[in-house]
Amino acid sequence: MAEQLVTDGELKSLSEAMVRLHSWYRGNARTMPWRGCGDPYAIWVSEIMLQQTQVATVIPYFERWMQAFPTVRDLADADEEKVLKLWQGLGYYSRARNLHQAAGQVIRSHGAQVPRSLAEITQLQGVGPYTAAAVLSIAFGESYAVFDGNVRRVLARLVALEREVATAETKSLVNLAQSLLDGNDPSEHNQAMMELGALVCSPRKPQCGQCPLAEVCRANTHGRPEEYPRRKKKKPVPHKSLAVALVWHRGRLILDKQPYGGLLAGLWELPAVEFSEKKPHSMKRFLRSRYGLRVSPLSALSPVKHAYTHLKVTLYGQHYKTEEVVDAAGEKRSWRWVLPTGLGNYAISKATLKVLAEDGQFQQVGK
Repeated sequence: MAEQLVTDGELKSLSEAMVRLHSWYRGNARTMPWRGCGDPYAIWVSEIMLQQTQVATVIPYFERWMQAFPTVRDLADADEEKVLKLWQGLGYYSRARNLHQAAGQVIRSHGAQVPRSLAEITQLQGVGPYTAAAVLSIAFGESYAVFDGNVRRVLARLVALEREVATAETKSLVNLAQSLLDGNDPSEHNQAMMELGALVCSPRKPQCGQCPLAEVCRANTHGRPEEYPRRKKKKPVPHKSLAVALVWHRGRLILDKQPYGGLLAGLWELPAVEFSEKKPHSMKRFLRSRYGLRVSPLSALSPVKHAYTHLKVTLYGQHYKTEEVVDAAGEKRSWRWVLPTGLGNYAISKATLKVLAEDGQFQQVGK
C-alpha cells in the first residue's frame, strides 16, 4: 500500500499553491506547435516523440511529420519505409513503428478517432500510462494526472523524498499527482507541472527563486533541493566495437534491412560485425557467408563514436570492392545494391550516418 506523503493540511496548502503554478504557466509556457491545437492525433504524436527527447529536437520532426501525415488515416495508410525515414535521427525507432501500428488500430477499431477512454487508448500499440494520461487530459480534458520524469522530480522535491524512487514511493507520488490535479482544467495543470520541471525545477540547478511553489516546497525549505530525490547510481554503460563495410560493386553499395526485434529493427544499415581484442572480426568471411561476395579491402575511414541510452559503440568503417556477385539469398534477400545518390531514400540509423559522413561524398545523406 502506498504511504501518505503529506498530511491533509499540507495537501490543502499544496492544492492552494497550484493556483500560482497555473498563473506562472500562462506567463511562461514555451510556444510549441502542438500546444493549443486541439487535435488529439497531433497531441498523441507529440507525446510519443517527446519520450526521451528534448523539445527543441522534436519540433522540426513534428512539423515534418504532420506535413507528411496530417491525419491518423494518412499515417495508417503510409508505407513503413516512409514512416521510418521521417523518424530518421530521432532514435528509439520502436516509437515510430508502434505509432504506425497504433494508427491502423485507430482506423480499424475506433472509426479513425483517437479513443478518449483510458481502457481503449491503452490498448493502442506503444501507449502506456503516461502517454494515455497526457493525451486524455490535454486533448479531451479528462482528469488524469501525468507522471513523467519532470513531474516526478517536482513532486519528490515538494515532499523532500530522500529515498531512491522505488515502486512503493512511485505509487505514492502518482497518488499525490492525482490528488493535486485541477479537475477544472487538467490540460493546463499537467502541462504546467511538466513545464515547471523542464524550465525551473531542473535536475542539477533548480531555480527556486523563480518557482511559484517555492513557499510550499520542503526541499527548498531544507536549502538543498538538488539533492532530492536521491538519484540511483548509474551502472557503467557497456561498449562495443563494430567493423562496418562499405562494399562497392559497379558504383553501388550494399544496404541490409535489419530484422524486427532488434535495436535498429526495420532500418537499412551497412554490413557490420562486432569484434574485440579477444575476438577479432573477419569481415571478408562474413561478407562471403551472408552475401556470397569475395571482396578486397580498400581505404579505411576514421573511427566514429555513438552513444545509445544503454550502449556506447565505436564504428570502424572501411571500403571494400567486389567483382563477383552471387545472389545467394534469391528473391527473399533482405539486402540490395544502392547508388550513393539513392541513400537518402532509406531510413538509416544516426550511427551509420556518422560513418558515411567520414567520406565526403556522403555528407549530404540524412540531411
